[in-house]
Amino acid sequence: MSEYILEMKSITKLFPGVRALDDVNLKVKKGSIHALVGENGAGKSTLMNVLSGIYPYGTYSGDIIYDGEVCKFSKIRDSEAKGIVIIHQELALIPYMSIGENMFLGNEQGKSYSIDWNKTYAEADRHLRTVGLTESSRTLIRDIGVGKQQLVEIAKALAKNAKLLILDEPTSSLNESDSKALLDLLLRFKKEGMTSIIISHKLNEVSYVADDITVIRDGHTIETLTKGVDDLSEDRIIRGMVGRELADRFPKRKNVQIGDTMMEVKNWTVHHPQYREKKVVDNVSFKVRRGEVVGISGLMGAGRTELAMSIFGHSYGSGISGQLYLDGKEVKLHTIREAIDHGLAYVTEDRKGNGLILSNPIRINTTLANMKGVSSRGVIDQDKEYAVADDYRQKMRTKCTGVEQKVGNLSGGNQQKVLLAKWMFTDPDVLILDEPTRGIDVGAKYEIYTIINQLVSEGKSVIMISSELPEVLGMSDRIYVMNEGRMVGEFNQADATQEGIMACILRSCNNEKGAVTHD
Repeated sequence: MSEYILEMKSITKLFPGVRALDDVNLKVKKGSIHALVGENGAGKSTLMNVLSGIYPYGTYSGDIIYDGEVCKFSKIRDSEAKGIVIIHQELALIPYMSIGENMFLGNEQGKSYSIDWNKTYAEADRHLRTVGLTESSRTLIRDIGVGKQQLVEIAKALAKNAKLLILDEPTSSLNESDSKALLDLLLRFKKEGMTSIIISHKLNEVSYVADDITVIRDGHTIETLTKGVDDLSEDRIIRGMVGRELADRFPKRKNVQIGDTMMEVKNWTVHHPQYREKKVVDNVSFKVRRGEVVGISGLMGAGRTELAMSIFGHSYGSGISGQLYLDGKEVKLHTIREAIDHGLAYVTEDRKGNGLILSNPIRINTTLANMKGVSSRGVIDQDKEYAVADDYRQKMRTKCTGVEQKVGNLSGGNQQKVLLAKWMFTDPDVLILDEPTRGIDVGAKYEIYTIINQLVSEGKSVIMISSELPEVLGMSDRIYVMNEGRMVGEFNQADATQEGIMACILRSCNNEKGAVTHD
């Protein structure tokens, strides 16, 4: 009997104008954790969509051999019947349905036209305990956090009797503690005999859990590295991914002069839009200077996104109070249009939900926030629109077939570049970046960091919200720390450390009041 539960041989997949996979080979050992790594657009998710039947047999060439049998899946139900279950980066859960309903949606318990709800919730509760959740399966999805929703997806896979679990960027939206808990769960499943394939850009996590790592680059299999045999250091993996050494993860900034204060926020308070008695931002004050990158660090739920959105034309919250100064003058920005007109831009963390129109081409998405820039008397000049979009495509080095390509068909890193281009075209003085590199690879991250450096070299101000402490430390001139809606610390770049930032957060959790400043 073969030691491999899965072999994918000579898989080739074509899209219009693009060879997404070109003779890709993958072998996965039974009871192992196998990682797939590569830059955005390398073909990792496409390969797993082929395996799971999302791209049915006949739309690709090559062979899938699973558990010793050649498989020709025509739909996702075919692969699930064999115990192959995929969990996508965007969670497929319905907020206003219960955990139990979500877990057995399409896999209903009971007889035809008659769901056995007692069995549904009992089975759901059993699988929830397996993944370490104590919530009742009758709880609505909207009432639990993202980390727990990811565990619900895994429990949902267990309910389908998963033997091979595929996870696409499972920790991209999780904080460090939730990520560690999920990875430890995979290691526990491994001991129990389950096989997992994990796609991740977080190379420290890959090195922690993976037995084997397959590198895919530009639709080709480059190599497979094995724990205990090969070097699994991050630098070694990156070399395989990008085809070269990446000497410095964070490009050096040159000749940047930090100037006077560009934006200042004083005593900013924001209440929850539904639960108006609840403060989500509590008396926050901070400032950013011209030519400066200011990082805002904190755990998930600290209020960072709510702060940014409320400043950006009151696009979040109720009962907003406080003062906002731009270039020394107090302004009142009650709408997004007013914010844009005053030189603010906000790059959302949710590029697919709130940042881009996936069904529209790059051309339209690039100019969407500044229609005046490509129109005359209310009529869009499509030639000018095309020229603007193509100019940003070249500046951002966006990988695409052209600016008429739909944004939904781009990789995550290239979607992020289009989103950045959209807001750069508004020519902002202050650019707020909310998790600007979430779910993208090290090569694309480096390019986005380079763009940030270019912006501040032009005298613009950048506020960067990030849950990745190395990113905050590597890119910021100053760092503010938020927790539970308050600013609890401020660091200059020279004094900032991961330990110092976490100490700020932990002290504030122990009811230490007021801001702590480290100069």
